[in-house]
Amino acid sequence: MITSLTHVLGTRPNLVKAAPVVAALDDLDQTVVHTGQHYDEKMSKVFFDDLGMPEPDVNLGVGSGGHAEQTAAVMVGLEREFLRRTPDLVVVYGDVNSTIAAALVAAKLHIPVAHVEAGLRSFDMTMPEEVNRRLTDQLSDLCFVTSPEAIGHLANEGVPVARAHFVGNPMIDTLLANLDRFDTGRVRAAHGLPERYVLATMHRPANVDAPGTAAALVRHLHGVADLADLVIPVHPRGRATLLAAGLDEHPRVHVLEPLGYIDFIAAVRGAAAVVTDSGGLQEETTILGVPCLTVRPNTERPITITHGTNRLVTFEELVPAAAKALGGTERPDRTPPLWDGHAGVRIADVVRRWTGVA
Repeated sequence: MITSLTHVLGTRPNLVKAAPVVAALDDLDQTVVHTGQHYDEKMSKVFFDDLGMPEPDVNLGVGSGGHAEQTAAVMVGLEREFLRRTPDLVVVYGDVNSTIAAALVAAKLHIPVAHVEAGLRSFDMTMPEEVNRRLTDQLSDLCFVTSPEAIGHLANEGVPVARAHFVGNPMIDTLLANLDRFDTGRVRAAHGLPERYVLATMHRPANVDAPGTAAALVRHLHGVADLADLVIPVHPRGRATLLAAGLDEHPRVHVLEPLGYIDFIAAVRGAAAVVTDSGGLQEETTILGVPCLTVRPNTERPITITHGTNRLVTFEELVPAAAKALGGTERPDRTPPLWDGHAGVRIADVVRRWTGVA
């Protein structure tokens, strides 16, 4: 019988996904390991506080670095942790470097792995996240998927269908559980924001790492700001490049420090539109009914396009797409299947059946 679990978290989206799963498995012996991939307090600790999660049992403190350096540091730390306190099941989330590092270490130590948010595919192998998610799924004994097409992706890659479980989206569990706390008026007042604004987030390497690309992006973001005030909490990745390109030199651009979960989603909820290259934000705007423009050539979350508010745009398409979104009066109200706030409970039920606890 398996009764001890270790949850491995590396970034703030991991925390949002893990919170309902940890809560639903509170009758088991659980350990939370934070790798420190997001190490800034505003990118990490405040999310534990906002989500009511206990402080992690272990913080590896790996910090930033290149992909090989960061992944290796997480692997070394996790191997030491798993040998010291060997869990019966390792639960990993999403598609970041901490995710694949944990799956590799667990697999080589013959510890079963459960992957929450399995089967998502952009089919773009230039994205580090695509590499991480594909390999993690191959190493996982339990693949928890958030949308029906993910099961087909796993099957096409030879993952036995018995490993795949369609449970819904735990990130949406967290959003729905906190709806009453998303006070847009308070956030506007705290940061001096106007009543009508577009919210933006940009952090993908393809958009922010190269100075020339970042400069082009900033020009188009300024074009959006010509239409409506642009509020952008700036992620540590790309901050220097975006500011060097003059991001804050437009009078209607409001550059903020990273926000905690509650304040950030409150800001999203009150936005007239969202411009992003994030994955999770495509899902959150779908539930909140906020038009979302994703500045990427692809998405691993196509269900947000077919069921929600999301649209993929190039740099050149951004301003006209924003104008159209700002001119719209209706907000779609179509919820993807099982995005109902109970994914964490479903995941816990599968874990219990699989482990023999139930």
